[in-house]
Amino acid sequence: MTHAPQPPEPYGQQAVAGAEDPGKTLGVVGLVLAILFPLIGLIVSIIARNKSKEAGFQNGLAKGGIIVSIVLMVLGIVAAVIGIVLAINVGTEAMEQVCGSLGPGEHVVDGVTYTCS
Repeated sequence: MTHAPQPPEPYGQQAVAGAEDPGKTLGVVGLVLAILFPLIGLIVSIIARNKSKEAGFQNGLAKGGIIVSIVLMVLGIVAAVIGIVLAINVGTEAMEQVCGSLGPGEHVVDGVTYTCS
């Protein structure tokens, strides 16, 4: 039985036949952490990818962890910005309603001082 020659491993290194990818388990951990804790998942996934790369392996799970981490962090930042903008708008609208009913001047309502112009 003849075996077809295997293509060369990426990054100019050859993996030993039957060798285990040293970053495989860490890649799985990185992907799971990427979903739960994106920043930690990003760090672990990068470490896993680098370990695999040094050994001549490609680590799709680590790459997936990197991508998922970045996407979730960007979405988190966007959600935080939207939340802050909405909170500011709600606060401004509430202040306008209070001042609309109280009129101009400084008013103390339930221990809170409102300055309306």
